[in-house]
Amino acid sequence: MSQTSYIDKMLSRYKMQNSKKDLLSDRYGIHLSKEQCPKTPQEVEDMSNIPYASAVGSLMYAMLCTRPDICYSVGIVSRYQSNPGRDHWTAVKNILKYLRRTKDYMLVYGSKDLILTRYTNFDFQTDKDARKSTSGSVFTLNEGAVVWRSIKQSYIADSTMEAEYVAACEAVKEAVWLKKFLTDLELVPNMHLPITLYCDNSGAVANS
Repeated sequence: MSQTSYIDKMLSRYKMQNSKKDLLSDRYGIHLSKEQCPKTPQEVEDMSNIPYASAVGSLMYAMLCTRPDICYSVGIVSRYQSNPGRDHWTAVKNILKYLRRTKDYMLVYGSKDLILTRYTNFDFQTDKDARKSTSGSVFTLNEGAVVWRSIKQSYIADSTMEAEYVAACEAVKEAVWLKKFLTDLELVPNMHLPITLYCDNSGAVANS
């Protein structure tokens, strides 16, 4: 499954169809905060003509349907929709540039076995304003992504182990619901088996 046509239309809508093809900025860190929001009436006026909320909404649609790879980045820029600044808009354009480069990416489901697997990760205290971490997880079925999310944690984690543990706990709750849902559908025969959960923090694994 892919959204090549939708991405082409989105790039044209925001005049990014001829932009430089780029990598996602979260590969080398997204450094956004409320400090970059407009502070003067003139700055607010300058940003009023920029379709920030519309662009973020368009990105969210692509992310929710077929693009888990932009989930984290879109989650970050969506935090500033009420009062975005130039740096926030630059981050949005960087995501659009990445989509231009990868517009043909697609979700592929090819395994013979319908096995549900979950992967989780975190980004430690990336919220510069509240110092909160971000949880991320993806569930795969038939070796293709079926459910994914990136969400700011509700409280401040004091260590990377704690942040990863919180991310894993949130994903486990979702796994319980997803397992029950798939069991009720009676379409996945292996739902009686345990769901494999992958976590790359040894401290969180040891405390689980």
